[in-house]
Amino acid sequence: MIKIIKIENAEKSDILTRDIKLESGVEAIVSDIIANVRENGDAALREYSLKFDKADIKNLRVTSEEIEEAYANEDPALIETLELAKKNIWNFHEKQMPKGFEINDGNGTVSGQKITPIEKVGIYVPGGTASYPSTVLMNAVPAKIAGVSEIIMVTPPDKNGNIPSAILCAAKIAGVDTIIKTGGAQAVAALAYGTESVPKADKIVGPGNVFVATAKRMLYGLVDIDMIAGPSEILVLADGTCNPKFVAADLLSQAEHDKLASAVLVTDSEDLAYAVSDEIEAQLKTLPREEIARTSIDTNGKIIIAKDLDQGIEIANEIAPEHLEVCVDEPFRYLDKIKNAGSIFLGKNTPESLGDYLAGTNHTLPTSGTARFSSPLSVDDYVKKSQYIYYTEDALGKVKDNIVLFANREGLQAHGRSAAIRFEK
Repeated sequence: MIKIIKIENAEKSDILTRDIKLESGVEAIVSDIIANVRENGDAALREYSLKFDKADIKNLRVTSEEIEEAYANEDPALIETLELAKKNIWNFHEKQMPKGFEINDGNGTVSGQKITPIEKVGIYVPGGTASYPSTVLMNAVPAKIAGVSEIIMVTPPDKNGNIPSAILCAAKIAGVDTIIKTGGAQAVAALAYGTESVPKADKIVGPGNVFVATAKRMLYGLVDIDMIAGPSEILVLADGTCNPKFVAADLLSQAEHDKLASAVLVTDSEDLAYAVSDEIEAQLKTLPREEIARTSIDTNGKIIIAKDLDQGIEIANEIAPEHLEVCVDEPFRYLDKIKNAGSIFLGKNTPESLGDYLAGTNHTLPTSGTARFSSPLSVDDYVKKSQYIYYTEDALGKVKDNIVLFANREGLQAHGRSAAIRFEK
């Protein structure tokens, strides 16, 4: 049963429940996996596929024949849906493309900034308890817009050594270049170091379990990463006019992700709070993933009763959720007051699942309160910026003495000399 908390009786610890500790021994296990992959390459990947996926993989790379067969046999309605999602994702993300600039005042100096796409990007797509073609699109489409030269996708196979058809179709539609049948921390290590079958990536993006997240964290620096994504979160801010069936369904849409997921309702209506609690219990019994969702609700779920919606927004800003639904009739009134949220869903007809699949906004989002300082995955994650300067001899001469003064004050005389020496007789 979900916990119901009245804000006037609550401690701060009742509001923020993010005491998720790293499982014992995870770092040691991941460290061993990384070392094995670095040393043994493809052989290590095959070893772990047999151990963890029960799959005997001969060819780690998915062939073009496998992709075309999956595409030909897939439900046309799903293909159409994937194409629609790609179109919306493309339309949203192409607006994010950063531009370089140049400053040239005609005084002998030029400075500017140039944008260059990252050359090779690895995308991790989870498997296991569910299949996520949406993750393929969300991670690959912005990379294509940015101009990434090569997109390498890693994803765990089933026990027969196959990748789900929907994943292969999404990869084809999104323009993924290489698909590798491997998952877990070993897949991250393979992308970071490269193996006989896996190209070495410059950046790794995409969500995964605790082993994947730990591997990304441990390998950051050797390779860039997008973020360390934690368990899924949703916070629904709702007033008393909301339909409790809708609110309960939205909370459960995240609770079914995994047992560590967090579903929170903040409302100014005590009647709605108890109605949603009852509705959650009723809807839980109908879910195929009831056990996962129930554990999430019982462990991490809560309903917080605030004195009004303004206080509700203060609570939301404190929690800084991954997904924030604002279920009121005039949601744009509150938009500027929201400071900390990964993705914001405005109004009573904008469920979080819309953002997961079709709206075009990205669903790779900051979790665990990191929305206080970080952002959703975007085209910016796939480009890098270089700055440049040019000075004529006359222009350098005008500032030579300033450079020398700076350098001497910092005790770095060779810095100053590198400018002054150009003007010695």
